[in-house]
Amino acid sequence: MSTWESWLSAQAEQREAAGLTRRLRPRAADDAAIDLAGNDYLGLARDPAVRRAAADAALHWGASASASRLVSGTLTLHDELETELASYLGQPAALVLSTGYHANLAVVTALADRATRVLSDAHIHASLVDAVRLSRARLSVVPHSDVAAVRTGLAEAAAAGERAMVLVESVYSVLGDAAPLAELAALCEEYDALLVVDEAHGLGVHGPGLVATLGLAGRPHVVVTATLSKALGAQGGAVLGSAALREHLVNRARPFIFDTGLAPAATAGALAALRAVRERPELGAVVRDRVAALADTLGVAAPAGAVLSVPMSSPRAAVAAQAAALAAGLRVGCFRPPSVPDGISRLRITVTAGVADDDWAEAVATLAALVKEHQ
Repeated sequence: MSTWESWLSAQAEQREAAGLTRRLRPRAADDAAIDLAGNDYLGLARDPAVRRAAADAALHWGASASASRLVSGTLTLHDELETELASYLGQPAALVLSTGYHANLAVVTALADRATRVLSDAHIHASLVDAVRLSRARLSVVPHSDVAAVRTGLAEAAAAGERAMVLVESVYSVLGDAAPLAELAALCEEYDALLVVDEAHGLGVHGPGLVATLGLAGRPHVVVTATLSKALGAQGGAVLGSAALREHLVNRARPFIFDTGLAPAATAGALAALRAVRERPELGAVVRDRVAALADTLGVAAPAGAVLSVPMSSPRAAVAAQAAALAAGLRVGCFRPPSVPDGISRLRITVTAGVADDDWAEAVATLAALVKEHQ
C-alpha cells in the first residue's frame, strides 16, 4: 500500500469511528419521500413555469453557455437575469456567476488583499472562509453577531491604515438566526468599511432579502451576494452592488473570468423563479408561518430563515433520526462536525412552501414523534 493509500485508509477509519462518514445517496426523479432536506424553500424547482423555462432555454441555446463570459459565453439571458435581480433587490447592478460559492469567492478575492483587514463572523459559510484564505487578507474572526467586537476590529484597522471588510450572512444556515445588519451597516459607514452580506437564506423567504427589507440596499458600503439554488430553485450565484463594483469583478474576479458562463437552462429557470417570487409573495409567508409553527411543536427556537435545526445528543443520534425519518417517508438532513460552528450535531429540516397542506401536517406529526424518540 502506498503512502497516500495508507493515509486515505487512516482518514476513513477515523471518520467511521467518530460517526462522521458521509456518503452519496442518489435519489430517483420519482422518489416518493417528502423532501425536507434540500434548499428548495419556495417549491419553485419543480414549478411548471420554471421547468418549462429551463427546458425551452436548453432547446434554444443548447446545454452550455459554451465559453467564459468574457469570450462568447455572455447570453442575453444573463443580461435579463442580472437586470431583474438588481431591480428586485434594490441594487444598481448585478453579476451572475456559475454558483453561489463562486460569487463569494469572487467578491472577496477581487476586493481584498494583504492590505485589507477582514472581520469574519465566526459562523459564516465555508465559501467565505475559503475566499478569505485565497485573498491573503489579514483575518480577524469575530464572535458570532458581536457588534462590539466588529467595532473594535474596525477601529484597529482604521488606526493601522488598512481597508476593512466585514463578512456576514443575513440568515445563518446552522442556527438560523439573523445578523444585526442595521448596526453593522452603520458601523461600516462610520469606519468607511465594506459590509459583504450573503443573502443565500434570506432571498425569497424574506422577499428581496433582509438587506432590502431593512432599507440597506444600494448603500455604497453594503455589497450583497446571493445564490440562485435555494429559494429560486435553480443554480448559480450573483454579486450585487454598484456599477463600479460590477466592472471591477468583470476585470479582476478569477472565479468569473476563468469559468464558463452559467448554463442557459439554469439562467432561464432562475429568471422564471425570480418572476414567480415577485408575483407570489405569499410563498415566503407560507415558509415563515410553517417554520414558526414547527419550531413551536419541536420545542426549539424559531429561525429567521427556512432551515430549522434540532440539536441531537451525538452525531450517531442525528444519523439514526435521519434514517428513521426516511423510513417514514421524510427526507431530512443533519449537521455534524465539522459543518457546525459549535460542534453540536443537529437534524436539519428544510421548511418549504412546495408541500401540500395535508402532507405538511402529516410530516409535522411524524417529525414530532421522531424527535421525541431520538433526541
